[in-house]
Amino acid sequence: MFETFTLPFVQRGLLEILLLAVPCGLIGSWVVLRGLAFHSHAVGTATFPGLVLADGLGFAAALGAFGAAALFTLLAILIGRSKRTGTDSVTALALAACLAAGVILASDVFSSGANVDTLLFGSLLAIDAGDLRLAGAVAVLALAASWLVGHHWLVRGFDQGAARGLRSDSSLFDLALLTVVGATVVASLGAVGALLVSTLVVVPAATARLFTSRIGALQIVSVLIVAAEGTFGLWLSVETNAPPGATIAVTSGAVFASGLGIRMLARNRKLRPVAIAAAVLALAGIAGGCGSQSTGGDGPRVVATTTQVGDLVREVGGERVDLTTILKPNTDPHEYEPRPSDVKAVADADLVFRSGGHLDDWTADLIEDSGSGARVIDLSQDLPVRLYGDDDHEHGSGDAHASEDLDPHWWQDPVNVRFASARITSRLSEVNPEATGYYDGRLRRFANQVRNLTDRTAACVRRVPADQRKIVTDHDAFAYFTNRFGIETVGTVIPALTTEAQPSAGELADLEETIRDENVKAVFPEESVSPALSEAVSRDTGATTDYTLYGDTLGPEGSPGETWLGSMKSNADSVVAGMTGGAGTCFGGPGD
Repeated sequence: MFETFTLPFVQRGLLEILLLAVPCGLIGSWVVLRGLAFHSHAVGTATFPGLVLADGLGFAAALGAFGAAALFTLLAILIGRSKRTGTDSVTALALAACLAAGVILASDVFSSGANVDTLLFGSLLAIDAGDLRLAGAVAVLALAASWLVGHHWLVRGFDQGAARGLRSDSSLFDLALLTVVGATVVASLGAVGALLVSTLVVVPAATARLFTSRIGALQIVSVLIVAAEGTFGLWLSVETNAPPGATIAVTSGAVFASGLGIRMLARNRKLRPVAIAAAVLALAGIAGGCGSQSTGGDGPRVVATTTQVGDLVREVGGERVDLTTILKPNTDPHEYEPRPSDVKAVADADLVFRSGGHLDDWTADLIEDSGSGARVIDLSQDLPVRLYGDDDHEHGSGDAHASEDLDPHWWQDPVNVRFASARITSRLSEVNPEATGYYDGRLRRFANQVRNLTDRTAACVRRVPADQRKIVTDHDAFAYFTNRFGIETVGTVIPALTTEAQPSAGELADLEETIRDENVKAVFPEESVSPALSEAVSRDTGATTDYTLYGDTLGPEGSPGETWLGSMKSNADSVVAGMTGGAGTCFGGPGD
C-alpha cells in the first residue's frame, strides 16, 4: 500500500491535499454554518472565464481564476443589495453571467481546449511548485482570518442583536468571508477542479456537522476529514487507475452517506436496515477505474500519445516494442485527463512519440510531472505536407509559421503517414539497433499498404463527378484528406480545428444555406463526437448523416476504424458513398 506514496507525483499530490485540508476544513465549516454551499460551488464554476482567459493569453491560471472569482463575488454583492432579490437568485444570476462569458470566450475568441478541461476537473497528478505555494498561502490566510474575525462571522451569522453590540454588523465582515471562500476555492482548482470543488470545501464539513455543532470541534474534524479523504482518494486513484479528482469526490460522497447512515442508525432502530444498506452501497461505489495499457512486447519502452500514433508505432515496432498508448479509442483528445498509469508509463519510457499541435499539447506537462528523461519525438515536425488553418495550400518543412497555426490532423494524408512511419523506424533503431532489420522490414510492408490505399482512394474519388465532390464535416479535421484527394469541404458544423468550440446560431444558418446552394448530399458526423448538431443540420437541409468518419481518434477493437489503415478505408468509403448518394464505395462499403 505504502509503495504508492514513493512515487514523486503522488508525493506532490499528497502534500497539496494536506495543505488544502487547512483552508478547506476551516473555511468549509463556515460555508456550512452560514449556508454558503451553493455560493462556494458557484464561485468554483464561475472561474471558467478566468481560466479561459489565462489559457488563451498565456498567463497564470490562478491569476485568471482569482480575477473571475473576485468579479463573481462583486456581482453577487452588488445585485444582492436589491431587497427584492433573494441570495440564491443573486448567486444564480451572477453565475449565469460568468458562465456565458466563459462560453463566448472559449468558443468564439480563444477556442480553448484541453488546458481548460484539466482545470475544470482538476488533476492531482499535475501539481507543481506554484500550486503548492498557493495552497500554503491560502492555508495561512484561512488560519489568520479564522483567528482574527471568526468570532465576528459567528455572531453576524447567528445573533444580529449581539452583532450590533460587538460591532460585528459591518458588511465588511461578510466581504472578508466571501473573499476567503473565493481564495480557498481557487486554491482547490488544481486538485479537484472547478466542477468538483464542493468535494473539499463543502462535503467534509457537512460530514463533520452530522456529529458536532461546536465550532472548534467542527473545524478540527473537518480538517482531518479533508486530509483523510484526500489521502485515501489519491491512493485509490493510483491503485484503480482512476482520475484523482473524481475518486476523491466519490470517496467524499461515500463517507458522507456512511455518516448519515450512522446517524440514522443511532436515532431510529426501524431505519437501521436502510442505513446499513446505504452505507454499504456508498462504500462499494468507491472502487473502479481504467486507463492506458501496455502491449507488453520486448524492446524499448515506448509511449504514444494518440491512437493514430500508437497504431503507427505498432505497425513498425510489432513485438519488438513495449508500447503504451495514452488515449483510448473513441476518446476525444481535447478532453484528456491524465491517469496514474499514464504518468507511470511516461516516467519509465525510453521514447515518447507525440502527434503534435493542440491535440496533445498536454504532453510537456505530463513529462514534467512524471520526471521522465525520455526522448520526445513530435511527429508533426518537418512533414512533407503541412496545412495552415483553413488554407488548402501546402508548405515545405522550412516554413516559418508558428506551430500553433498548423492544422494538427496530418495523419489524414497518407504521404505524411509514410514519412512519420520512417521517422518512427529510425528512432526505434537508434535505441534498439539489434532490431533494425526487423523494424525496416515492417516499415517496407506498411509503406506498400499505404501506397495501395492512396492509389485506390484517389482512383475511387476520381470516378465521382467533380461537381459532386463536396462535403460538410463535424469540424476541421479532414483538410489533409480532402487536399490529397481533390475534395472540397464547403463547411463544417463546428467551425474550428478543435471540437471544444461551439457554433453560433448565425454560423449554423449560413452553413445550412451553403449546403442548399452547393447541393451537398451528406453531412459527416465523427465517431467520437455527438452527432446532435449534424443531425439538426440534416433535418433542416435534407442532407444525410448516415455516413460517419474517424477524425481525432481511431475506433475501438472490432470496428472498421480500429487501425489507421482501417479508419482511412472506412473514411474513403463513407465520403464516396455520401457524395454519390450511396451509389459508390472504394473498399467494399462504408463503416458503420
